[in-house]
Amino acid sequence: MRFVSARQGDVFSNGRSIPRHVRRMRDRIPGMSDVDPDALYDVAEAQAGYFTAAQAVEAGMDRSTLAHHARPGGRYERARRGLYRLRHFPTSQHEHVMAAWLPLRGAGAVVSHVSALELYGLSDLIPDAVHVSVPRAKRGQRPRPGVHIHTVAVPIGPGDVRSVDGVPVTSPERTIVDCLESGVQPDQVRLAIRQALDRGLTTPQRLSHAAIGHARPVRQAVDDEVRAVIRLGTPPQRRSGARWKTD
Repeated sequence: MRFVSARQGDVFSNGRSIPRHVRRMRDRIPGMSDVDPDALYDVAEAQAGYFTAAQAVEAGMDRSTLAHHARPGGRYERARRGLYRLRHFPTSQHEHVMAAWLPLRGAGAVVSHVSALELYGLSDLIPDAVHVSVPRAKRGQRPRPGVHIHTVAVPIGPGDVRSVDGVPVTSPERTIVDCLESGVQPDQVRLAIRQALDRGLTTPQRLSHAAIGHARPVRQAVDDEVRAVIRLGTPPQRRSGARWKTD
């Protein structure tokens, strides 16, 4: 993985090239003369090979043609209702997160809580569902298998969002506060705080600021762990190939 400044937003990228036969697939799809294959492919390529039915329609494909190409052995795989995948697109470690988030993109969903910890590599937990947060105004989303939807009173602002492999994710400090509030195991949160600081994904100042306005136990847990890290005097360590900044 390649790490980029958390402030810049892009955190990870697997950097894998796309096989030539997959790239050329868009030029060999029959019966799609009215479709912009480059546009649809480019959309899917940026989304771990996935695209929605609405995105296919935007590229000029009618739903009957989409259904035709999503038949067994066709060019596309139907992942779930309204969600498709390029059949021969390479798999990736976190594509399940993309598949869970993409249908909720229009609702302003952001990957959050333990799923955000997973994407940042800040926890040993393996979530049994993909956690996303949506504004309260968008509550009432229909249940989706393998997706845990949290509602937030105030929409998550751009300053609290990073991009991880093309998916919007709550910032490390926002993620840690959310996990504390939702009752994630304290030892996992402590581990996340230490690793986030050690790797330069956040700073003590940003962590403390993120806890302002939250319940006293949340503020206390953040402050205690930040003080512990400062007391140890362990500076952030640069990983191979990493680039990061701190405040």
